[in-house]
Amino acid sequence: MISSQAGDVVASQIASPHVDVFLDEQEPELTLRDATKEILIGSAAGMVSEVVEYPFDLAKVRLQAQLLASSSSQTPRFNGPVHCLVQTWKDEGFRGLYRGIPAPLVGSMAETATLFVAYASFQHIVRKVSAQFDPHKPSSAPLSMLQTGIAAAGAGFVASFVLTPIELVKCRMQVQMMNFSPPTSMPPPAPGRIPTRSSNPLFISNSLYNQHKLESARHSGRSFVHDYAHKSVALPHTFETVKPPGSVAIVRSIINSTGVRGLWLGHTGTILRETGGSAAWFVAKEWVARQFVTRRIQKDPHTYRIVNGTTYRVPRTISNTELLPWESAISGAVAGALGALLFYPADTIKSAIQTEDELRPKTKTSAPRPASTFLGTFRKMWVRHGFKGLYAGCGMTVARAIPSSGIIFVVYDGLSAYFSV
Repeated sequence: MISSQAGDVVASQIASPHVDVFLDEQEPELTLRDATKEILIGSAAGMVSEVVEYPFDLAKVRLQAQLLASSSSQTPRFNGPVHCLVQTWKDEGFRGLYRGIPAPLVGSMAETATLFVAYASFQHIVRKVSAQFDPHKPSSAPLSMLQTGIAAAGAGFVASFVLTPIELVKCRMQVQMMNFSPPTSMPPPAPGRIPTRSSNPLFISNSLYNQHKLESARHSGRSFVHDYAHKSVALPHTFETVKPPGSVAIVRSIINSTGVRGLWLGHTGTILRETGGSAAWFVAKEWVARQFVTRRIQKDPHTYRIVNGTTYRVPRTISNTELLPWESAISGAVAGALGALLFYPADTIKSAIQTEDELRPKTKTSAPRPASTFLGTFRKMWVRHGFKGLYAGCGMTVARAIPSSGIIFVVYDGLSAYFSV
């Protein structure tokens, strides 16, 4: 695969040793073996990067979700990404930083594998189409930046269909704790557990009943909690903790309420983010990587290959020069930052749509609420928060995308080079 490796050399005409040999390179068909290799290597790269970046992604989703969360106070719960991480650690412990990771861990493996397989397939399609217009161009020649962008956009479009259900479950699990505000007079729940939703007015966060009672207590000079304690001997037992619903329970709940189609809630945002973001991601990675390779070619225009025990000197090209690990890391890091930044508003809107039911659950007495749309949610966020709101949590996202993307390409390029030997 040209984006990451030395290229695929499948045939050569060997002259005498220690002289320049020009290899007749042909671009091979994408076989089942190649696709399987892409899946396995992509899965490994996605798994490693997800473990590293997940706490930062959790902070990003919570910052995005609080923008449209209902609250009696206009003061946001989290002041920024660092405050969100610190508060999550205090309230929920280490497990809270990885709340909901099973679904995105599997999802990241599936997404990365799908993305790289689709990218290789679209590259092959673009080459075939290009050959119709320029039959004399070698099939192994690197794609232009425009062709790379087209192949990457197609890959992102395909990957979005795998990613949307996974991100829906992940986002809802990440914001579960935001819907509960235990009273300060009670001990905080143990890390990894959330308060039970209760009809007891003492523990209904931000309810009108509590506000009324607290206001009455201030005028009467009595403590509402003290008054309630004298009227209820069950006070110590009115606050319970339960394990939050897992990914399977959330999937079952979504299907029961909205059908299988409901798993693709927010898909418009995912399509926009993945199609445009993948194009920017691969193009940026390709461009930076080629700058590194071109510089090395200028310094050392030849490389050596061993065929049947004989060493041959071969002119270096972009196609047959492998990236060094640090080159993969830097080019991947630049690509990650650019890909995350350019289409971030689409991700913000998508997260708000996917977490709305978790943060503003419907009740039997509540008025019917129309289904959220991409444009409708965009208008709400623009009116309430303006341009800045569309980039809520963006700094954290870019910060995590830099090492995450670097790790993905270091793992992917390294494993690809190892298994291509």
